Amino acid sequence: MNLFAIMVHVLGESTRHAGHADILREGLDGRTGSRAEYEEQIDEEARAAYCAKIEQAARTARTN
Repeated sequence: MNLFAIMVHVLGESTRHAGHADILREGLDGRTGSRAEYEEQIDEEARAAYCAKIEQAARTARTN
């Protein structure tokens, strides 16, 4: 194992986890861009339906 291999591994892990955090942030606040000029409009109706579907699945799992 050399320093280059370690740095490549750390960079890959950091990038992957940053992507995961961005996905979670998008789910929580509904924003899809890192900056305002790149942000896409959210279909609020579709987002509300998706949230309701997830909540129903969680309730079902809790009762089983």
